[in-house]
Amino acid sequence: MGVSVDWRDITYAETFEAEVRGLQRRRASDPRCTLADLEGVLRHLYHMDGADWGGRGEVQDITLAATIAAYEQTIAQWKASG
Repeated sequence: MGVSVDWRDITYAETFEAEVRGLQRRRASDPRCTLADLEGVLRHLYHMDGADWGGRGEVQDITLAATIAAYEQTIAQWKASG
């Protein structure tokens, strides 16, 4: 028996990895990118997440959750690295 991976897991993982890569590229190539910038975007993402009244849909919910997680991880790593 093979292991079946749900499309939701695939969508989350692909979105998370793409966001992390994008944030890493941005940090490396944009000297004006600050920790405060990423924290501001994360606050906006939290607001977007809380503003859904059932109309966003499952794919968008998964995508938003993965994006939030990527920002949280990137910010935590940035803070840990000094």
